Amino acid sequence: MTLLTMFGRSYYSFVNYLGSLAMLLAEIIESLVRGKIRMRKVIAQVYEIGYSSQPVVIITGAFTGAVLAAQGLFQLQGLGMESMGGAMVSVGMLRELGPTLTGLMLAGRVGAAMSAEIGTMQVTEQIDALRSMSVHPVDFLVTPRLIAMMLSVPLLITESAAFGILASWVVGTQAFGVPEAWWEFRTSEHTDMSDIYIALVKGAVFGFLIVLISCNEGLKASRGAVGVGQGTTRAMVFSSLAILITNFFLTMLMNLVFPTGVAG
Repeated sequence: MTLLTMFGRSYYSFVNYLGSLAMLLAEIIESLVRGKIRMRKVIAQVYEIGYSSQPVVIITGAFTGAVLAAQGLFQLQGLGMESMGGAMVSVGMLRELGPTLTGLMLAGRVGAAMSAEIGTMQVTEQIDALRSMSVHPVDFLVTPRLIAMMLSVPLLITESAAFGILASWVVGTQAFGVPEAWWEFRTSEHTDMSDIYIALVKGAVFGFLIVLISCNEGLKASRGAVGVGQGTTRAMVFSSLAILITNFFLTMLMNLVFPTGVAG
């Protein structure tokens, strides 16, 4: 009975959490339909989400591409296929590592900040003050962040993948001595628009999940500073888990729609 009780409580909590996300999503859709978009807030969030996140995204992408190239070339050297290193990194960064790592970095940096900021407003009754002034909290706090995320994520993913591919070129051609012509030929031969489509679709989904989960945690915050801290932690953890789980299903689906090596 104890085991069943624990399972029932976990299941109830999970369903209840999904319900809160669905309610927030409905409010976001309603806000977008009403067209109450606050451009100043959107621009401020684009700076915070997009511009300020560039260093961490670029460094992550560059060193991921470099490590992937080095590890791949150690294996490919024994097969005499060193020239395929560039293609491996290019496809890997666009289809998987670029969107996923960018999403995880944003979940840790941006998602936690969103939850902390909105949670602080919630526990200090600033959100109640917005309601008293006939300002809907979703219009003012959530929708601008969602729009800014949708605008910023494609550029951040592009930067992450581009610097990863560039770093792999440096490692492959300079450190391992692979001829530049062969490296570039194999990279361009096995990379096409379908890889870019997958990266952008995954990035949009991951960005949406980060905003939805982080803002939901902020709006539910209670019990003062302790509640804000707990909500921030849950926002980062739940966003990261959602990205990793969703990535698997998106990979299975998108590779059926855009098979590797087939032009888009």
